[in-house]
Amino acid sequence: MTNVGLSEHFTYRKLIRFVLPCVTMMIVTSVYCIVDGFFVSNCAGKNAFTALNLIYPVLMALGALGFMIGTGGSALVAFTLGEGRKERANQIFTMLILVLTGAGAVLSMVGFIWIHPIALALGATPAIVEDCVIYGRILLASNVFFMLQNSYQSFLVTAERANMGLGITVASGIMNIIMDFVLVYLLDLGIAGAALATAASQMVGAVIPTIYFLRPNNRLWFTRTRLDLSALGKACMNGASEMMTNLSTSVVTILYNFQLMRFAGEDGVAAYGIIAYVAFIFMALFFGYAVGCNPLVGFNYGAGRKKELRNLFSKSLSITGIAAIVITFLAVWFATPLAKMFVGYDPALCEMTAGGLKIYSLSFLLCGFNIFGSAFFTGLGNGKLSALISFLRTLVLQIAAVLTLPEFFGMVGVWWAVVVAEALTLLVTVFLFAVNRTKYLV
Repeated sequence: MTNVGLSEHFTYRKLIRFVLPCVTMMIVTSVYCIVDGFFVSNCAGKNAFTALNLIYPVLMALGALGFMIGTGGSALVAFTLGEGRKERANQIFTMLILVLTGAGAVLSMVGFIWIHPIALALGATPAIVEDCVIYGRILLASNVFFMLQNSYQSFLVTAERANMGLGITVASGIMNIIMDFVLVYLLDLGIAGAALATAASQMVGAVIPTIYFLRPNNRLWFTRTRLDLSALGKACMNGASEMMTNLSTSVVTILYNFQLMRFAGEDGVAAYGIIAYVAFIFMALFFGYAVGCNPLVGFNYGAGRKKELRNLFSKSLSITGIAAIVITFLAVWFATPLAKMFVGYDPALCEMTAGGLKIYSLSFLLCGFNIFGSAFFTGLGNGKLSALISFLRTLVLQIAAVLTLPEFFGMVGVWWAVVVAEALTLLVTVFLFAVNRTKYLV
């Protein structure tokens, strides 16, 4: 497939072609991220599956730095390329990757040391705490690769090598699935085998792009650089919303687990873990589209092409709307089969999971617009508004909803919390675009 350049005029066909590798990349990533849960639940049992779900939010929180540098940094690099300053773009790119590697190593080391008390603080019982520690420490040892993998996904799009990024992600996914089958199913290594499989896939996703960017004369490549606090600050601010999304997800997951433990015990926690996995798959389309569009927005804004920005904006709303309807229908229709994939051995838990997923899926009608809105402001370099949208939808409103609704509606209120949070956030997103329309699109 021929690469589509950042500077082209985008029809629906070209836009879909441009973002499709990134969308596929996110979907494949989401699928192989839940493979661990599938194998652990069906091969190691419910306790090991609960341990995985309990500790995984901490790992995602520590890995959020990669999303921030990747999304915010790629927007800044794309903007610099749009200004025609290629050498400067390469210097910023190199500096960001070096900072990410160093900071990631420090965070991983701290997490590795403190993972046991962290697991206990999250509510791990003696029956599952060792599984939490084993899974957590293995993945913390590979956490820098996870951060780089997440960051490179965005930078490969900016380098107009999205198809290469897709191929690398598919290779990582295949590695994870094969290793899970061998280590968890054949060798019966349980949760340790699942962690090793994920670590191996993360190394594939990080090492191959690193080798590519070491080659000069690509659109982006590693070059001599120095620490630029101004550029680093802009990248972090631009990508703050993406980091906030991951951090908020971790905090909110803990609160969901707390509420579900009150109303349904350990089965409630397991059910939410499955729903979160399934939601990750369906929402990957929205996140992939947002990541794919981000460099386009940054490039055209940097080049002063407001007409093309309006074109991208209107077409993106149409694509998001159609995708939202299709995804919601599929999620509701396949709720029961998806639940059976993970916990078919427990009919009561399976029924609880399917019922919760059908309600939770209604949020897919709304969340795509909020995700795109946040990414669009990131591409425009307005990290504050981007972060505001993400902060509301993933933290403030979800916390308020998950703490309030169950008090009035019981167990069902937990599942409705995300729907209410997305609806309220959409009102804010629409308002922000209306207020800033003249500044960015006219």
